[in-house]
Amino acid sequence: MKSLEGKVALVTGAGSVRGMGRAVSLRLAGEGANIVVVDREMAPKSIWPGDENWRGLEVVVEEITALGSEGLAVIADISKSEDVDDIVTKALDRFGKIDILVHCAAIRGPVGPTVVELDEEIWNRVINVNLTGSFLICKAVAKTMIDNPEGKKIVIIASVAGTFGAPGSVSYCASKYGVIGLAKTLALELAQYKINVNAINPDTISTNLVDERIVAAAEREGISVAELLKRRADSPPMGPNIPLGRHGEPSEVADLVYFLVSEQSSYITGQTINIDGGAH
Repeated sequence: MKSLEGKVALVTGAGSVRGMGRAVSLRLAGEGANIVVVDREMAPKSIWPGDENWRGLEVVVEEITALGSEGLAVIADISKSEDVDDIVTKALDRFGKIDILVHCAAIRGPVGPTVVELDEEIWNRVINVNLTGSFLICKAVAKTMIDNPEGKKIVIIASVAGTFGAPGSVSYCASKYGVIGLAKTLALELAQYKINVNAINPDTISTNLVDERIVAAAEREGISVAELLKRRADSPPMGPNIPLGRHGEPSEVADLVYFLVSEQSSYITGQTINIDGGAH
């Protein structure tokens, strides 16, 4: 019997071809869980060559089914409470319960504008998706867990950017600081029900979240996105502070998520765990 057989997991931000949400969905499905996959659109765009025909959530559900589990795709904006309610309703209608929430959905926002330069509209957009969206989905799912809480798990993908300041990234850093505070508080509030809540802080993971930054960098250098991607492929930018000497992969985040939603982590709650190659 697979370790998550009979469990139902809800994974947000699962539609990107190179995303952590997709990797998590497949990791948990491989352990026997049925998966509700959520994203703001059916097939988020990717700038990487070969991704042009990506069909998004539709493919992820097909991959889940191929692993022997059931999948349900829901298109929703987690920053809107009515959309979040719809996600939970559809999940309960299909599977009758939610045992696991893995909240991956987030946006990066532009890199560069300082606090005094940042447009209020951009600030609000990042905070609404990253922080308010986290609050809404955690609140809605936690409500469904309390009546039958045994073995329930919540994992929120935060960021190392929620542990230090980063010039030019104020909205993202502020939102992730808030997400960590949300996770720690929720863990204490749900501990009485024996529901575990933890957060993961990725650093440089090779996902589509950096696409916007790559496009901006190509524009600054006056070259095409394809040229910049080739340069990165030929000589990947490791940065000066990654002792393991490489970027992380979504599958490695998924492995950590699996540990935190399995019975192996039953005595771990209220923690934030960095996955960063030793950088912090």
